[in-house]
Amino acid sequence: MADSEMLVIETEPNPDQVATRVANWLLDLAIAAQDRFTVSLSGGSTPKILYSKLAQSPYKERFPWDKVHWFFGDERFVPKSDPLSNYKMVYDAMLSRVPVPAENIHGVKTDGSDPVAAAADYEQELKRHYGADKLVKERPLFDVTFLGLGEDGHTASLFPGTAVLKERDKWVSAVIGAKPETRITLTYPVIESSRFVAFLVTGSAKQEILCQLKAGNPALPSAHVKPVGQIYWFLDEAAAQLLHAKR
Repeated sequence: MADSEMLVIETEPNPDQVATRVANWLLDLAIAAQDRFTVSLSGGSTPKILYSKLAQSPYKERFPWDKVHWFFGDERFVPKSDPLSNYKMVYDAMLSRVPVPAENIHGVKTDGSDPVAAAADYEQELKRHYGADKLVKERPLFDVTFLGLGEDGHTASLFPGTAVLKERDKWVSAVIGAKPETRITLTYPVIESSRFVAFLVTGSAKQEILCQLKAGNPALPSAHVKPVGQIYWFLDEAAAQLLHAKR
C-alpha cells in the first residue's frame, strides 16, 4: 500500500452516493485536462453504477467525451457479446449511450483464439497511445485508473499466487488457470503509471479485506499497487464500517 500521505479515503452512505461523488470527481478532472484525458476502467457492480450515472444528465451533457480515451484494466477472454465481458458491461451502461468517438474506445481484442497474442496486441495499443515503449514516471500513461477489490485481495486480474504478480516487463499479460475464464490484465507497472488510482469498494463483505489492505498485508495483490500519483479509496459506509471502528 502507498504511503499514508498518498492515500485519500472518502466514505459515502451507499453505493449510489459513492457513484455520484466519483462521477463529480472524474468530471472535474476531465474538464480541467488541457489535452486528451485517459481512463483505465474496472469491471464489477460498483463501477457499473458509476458508468450508468455518467450516461445520464447532467454528466452526459457536461462530460468532454471527445477528448477522453477509455481503456480496460482487465478483461475476460470471451466475446464482447458475452455477459461476462467487461467491455459489454461498460458499453451497455455508458459507452453506447453517450457521444464518445469510436476511436476513443480501446477494448481488448477477444475474438481470436490466442489470449497471449491478444495481450501483446493490447500492449502495443497502449504503447501507441502513450507514444513510447518505456513508461516514464513524470509522464503517467493514465490520468485515472479505476480498480475494484476482491474478497481475496485481488484487483484487476492480479490474483494471489499467480505469476503475473512478478511481471515487470510486459505491460499486459494473459492470466490462464486462475479462474474458469482466461483473463487479460494490465500489469503492476502499467496500473501504477497513473496520476490517480481510485479503488471503488462497497458492501459489508469487503470490511475485513479493506482492513487487511489498509494494514498493507503483503499477501494481497491489491496491497502492492503503488502508483506514481495518488490513491483514492471511495467507499460506502457498509464497506468502511470495520475500518473506521479500528481507528
